[in-house]
Amino acid sequence: MVLLPVPKKMEEKDGCYMLQLHNMIVIDASCEQGAVIYARMLKEEIRTWAGIELAVGRGTGQTGDILLKTDPTLGRQQYTLAIHADGAVLCAGSLDALGWAVQTMRQIVRQSAGLLPEVIIADEPDQKNRGFYYDVSRGRVLTLESLKWLADTMAFYKLNQLQLYVEHTYLFRGLTEVWRDETPLTAEEILELDQYCYDSGIELVPSLSTFGHLFKLLSTKSFGAFCEMPDLAGEAFSFLDRMNHHTVNVSEPGAISLIKAMILEYMQLFRSDKFNICADETFDLGKGRSKALAEEKGIGSLYMDYILELFGFLIENGRTPMFWGDIIVKYPELYARIPKQVICLNWGYCATQPDREAKILHEAGAVQYLCPGACGWNTWVNKLNDSYENIRRMCSYARQYEAIGILNTEWGDFGHINQPVFSVPGMIYAAAGSWSQELLSYEEINRRISILQFHDTSGRLLDILGRVDAQTVFSWNQAVCLKEGVQKQMGREGLREIFWQEDWKDGPARNACILELEKELLAASRSMDSSSRQVVECAYVAMEAVRLWNEAGLYLYSLQQGKKPDGGMELAAGLERCLHAYQKLWRETGKEAGLGRITEVFCWYADVLRDMEKNP
Repeated sequence: MVLLPVPKKMEEKDGCYMLQLHNMIVIDASCEQGAVIYARMLKEEIRTWAGIELAVGRGTGQTGDILLKTDPTLGRQQYTLAIHADGAVLCAGSLDALGWAVQTMRQIVRQSAGLLPEVIIADEPDQKNRGFYYDVSRGRVLTLESLKWLADTMAFYKLNQLQLYVEHTYLFRGLTEVWRDETPLTAEEILELDQYCYDSGIELVPSLSTFGHLFKLLSTKSFGAFCEMPDLAGEAFSFLDRMNHHTVNVSEPGAISLIKAMILEYMQLFRSDKFNICADETFDLGKGRSKALAEEKGIGSLYMDYILELFGFLIENGRTPMFWGDIIVKYPELYARIPKQVICLNWGYCATQPDREAKILHEAGAVQYLCPGACGWNTWVNKLNDSYENIRRMCSYARQYEAIGILNTEWGDFGHINQPVFSVPGMIYAAAGSWSQELLSYEEINRRISILQFHDTSGRLLDILGRVDAQTVFSWNQAVCLKEGVQKQMGREGLREIFWQEDWKDGPARNACILELEKELLAASRSMDSSSRQVVECAYVAMEAVRLWNEAGLYLYSLQQGKKPDGGMELAAGLERCLHAYQKLWRETGKEAGLGRITEVFCWYADVLRDMEKNP
């Protein structure tokens, strides 16, 4: 039996429990009213996978029923699940834990249909806070339906906190200039999502960029004066500049007043008592308009004074502040100034991530979440092995340094090109790693995810997906930086640094590997339930993108080497066909958002390839 996360204690027996039409899902009188949501989840799972529609009731269970109950003698994070020949009992110490028991039961039903194995499970999580963080600013803005799908997937694997990264993609009432050419989330959508998450046992925590990474806000005519670097206000869009600049000018009093007003408007949409101000990667701080102030006080103090004012504002409004820890870890001696209730979000995304930052912040007295990554940014398919190794390490450090939570992140650098479905394996790695100390091996957890999430009875899907990114020669990051470098008339040496690499010689072999992976993917699809085969289309388009961008890079590299390759016209057409398929997939899950920016990159290269074919 495949279960994720793996339960703490599980005893499997030889018998089975056969569901019948007269059985019911019964909510015991001990349960809160919210238990009906979980009962309906279980009813729908049984209807879908067993073809039997059980009624839901409340009261005393009878022989053959599935009984949901709570028991105050259990800890609030504990649940038990017992399936016997004459029924099943799901018992928990709280409504949240009852929800986790139901998710375990759903996973069993998904594999066993109406003939359920006898089993006894006793379980509880290691980490109380187990979250997922998804970027809805740097390219993708998911539709409300897709955000609900994200919450459903999280609930199925017992995650209990969701944060959405917002810079400019919320429709603030007084900031029309910020979102006028965007497709932002609305207040009504956030309110509906907040309720949906709450009903599923998930806390939707507001997260708003308030210091660095404010390209749209600080590029407007209305608020450009609040930008630290005066020459950046009003600049044309650039993927690279958006990542590296646009920090608030802390010497301008009006700036923090604006930020507070944005926080106040946004926070009221959420029932959460937390608020993440981000405050990460303030690369320009003290280098422009606040340079004199930085020379007087020091960068660390400048940073601290600003975030402390925001912390105070949030605490006055009954919220627990959260912030990213990448700046404060450089000034641990200043941490004593931070209020005790503030939560520091300590991120690190390397497959070989050391424990340095976790140790420094622990010794500084920080209350911290550790924040690994699903490793999908700048990739067509997530770097699954890197994500697994990173998450395994960070979950271990969380236990070692007494972190109070895990918040697994999926960023959208350079347009958020990876489809949302490819973020799910990394989501599950962290769900499993934060729940239980013993994380399954990479091969075994991938097999289980293939079976449980993607209904691939062969268990091969994630093995295939995990090998895609390694075939990249000309990455999306390189493609974007080369385009922007050319458009900015960067010197030849600068372009060489972006473009030239040793891997070019491996390009043909890696593209041959992509073709073999496509065959493996199509073969594996025969073992998949038809309801899950959309991932096959997403994967096939992503593999084609890797192969075509490799060919584009090799073509341009050959030209730079004084050779005249053939096939530029055909390659341009291939990129355009791939783009068309990619646009379709994007629009199935997201608003238009940053799709136009990605389209521009594809079209620019298609035009360059045609021009080079005619005039190399």
